[in-house]
Amino acid sequence: MNRRDFLRLMVASAAGAVVTSSLAGCVKDPVTGKRTLILMSEAEEIKLDQAHSPHQFSADYGPVQDSELNAYISRVGSSLAARSHRSDMPYSFRVVNAAYINAYAFPGGSIAATRGIMVELASEAELAGLLGHEIGHVNARHTAERATRSMLAAIAVSGTAVAAQAVGYGNYAGIVQGLGQIGSGALLAHYSRENEREADSLGMKYMARAGQNPEGMVELMEILMRSSRHRPSAIELMFATHPMSEERFKTAESMADSHYRSMIGRPFYRERFMDHTVGIRRIRDAISNIQLGEREMSGKRFSSAENYLDAALRQAPDDYAGLVIMAKCQLARKDPEAAGRYAEKAIAVYPGEAQAHNVKGMTDLMQKKFASAYEQFSTCEKILPGNPDTGFLKGFALEGMDRKERAAREYYRYLNSVRQGPAAKYAYQRLVEWGYIKDSR
Repeated sequence: MNRRDFLRLMVASAAGAVVTSSLAGCVKDPVTGKRTLILMSEAEEIKLDQAHSPHQFSADYGPVQDSELNAYISRVGSSLAARSHRSDMPYSFRVVNAAYINAYAFPGGSIAATRGIMVELASEAELAGLLGHEIGHVNARHTAERATRSMLAAIAVSGTAVAAQAVGYGNYAGIVQGLGQIGSGALLAHYSRENEREADSLGMKYMARAGQNPEGMVELMEILMRSSRHRPSAIELMFATHPMSEERFKTAESMADSHYRSMIGRPFYRERFMDHTVGIRRIRDAISNIQLGEREMSGKRFSSAENYLDAALRQAPDDYAGLVIMAKCQLARKDPEAAGRYAEKAIAVYPGEAQAHNVKGMTDLMQKKFASAYEQFSTCEKILPGNPDTGFLKGFALEGMDRKERAAREYYRYLNSVRQGPAAKYAYQRLVEWGYIKDSR
């Protein structure tokens, strides 16, 4: 195969991936009932959700292993979703291990709240406000309207920095940054202020229908604004994706005091919330230290970050997110052996979550332990298929093992998904050098 044939194949592959059914025309808005132009069908929303939400959940260190907590948030969320305009969507709810303050929804109804925001809440009404808002985004189809291009682009570029840095065995801070790219919110929709107002309104409506106190939405906003003053770095991503304003707060407050005035006497279910969140509230200080550690890492103050993370792990020795982030911190400090030890412990704590396997594979690559790295990346791909970067890293490990034929297959598979960036260039050059592609121009 020469270069021209190879590029023709790449173009054909890309053309085959274009979703043509998106241009189906006007459909009935499920909230307003009006005819509107939507560029995705409901089936495509669900498909996009299924493709991307698992990667964001893993970037946020996976769902918590507290089955009772996940069951609780599912009950609260499902009660709201059942009373929404799109009650037939395949909603699912979970708390994820990330320490930063956020909640988000994917277009098919997959919804997550981080531990960081859960420990800030004080009642079920506030939780209902949080989940009702995210359900509102799904019902108004905000994610489908705004996130399609960014989501599809993000998955293609999310890990190229990881692969490119791994090739040179250097610049460990760059590697850590690459590992965290998806976690920084590349797959999350960024909403407009108008979207936020509509989601607030819908969330309060669903709360009222489900028997919750709509005042919980107002209290939620007070918590978020307070967090922005005291811990801006922990809530930065939430406000980037869900823009907050005094006007939003005043609008919600006015709605609670007028339209929902008769419901203000409803219970907030504070005790019930406290009973179901006792596990994460017990380690609130550890979660706070992880937030501070991540803040320091983002500023490349790795010694300070290590101190905060060490404090977190003293408070919660088996905290999966803390262990993985500490492994990344050790990579940044150019200590892959220590990083590997933390990654191994994280794997022991949560063997079915992909990120620790990926980080352990990176530490093995740093030490040229190619066979072990390959096993870790293979396990990662089995747990979390669909990230082309994992295939590149498998190829690089195989190349280190002098398994050129198998490495070439992985590089070729990678290039079927990613055609730009340093890793794509590296993979293409290897295929040319090994004679799998003729570079005839």
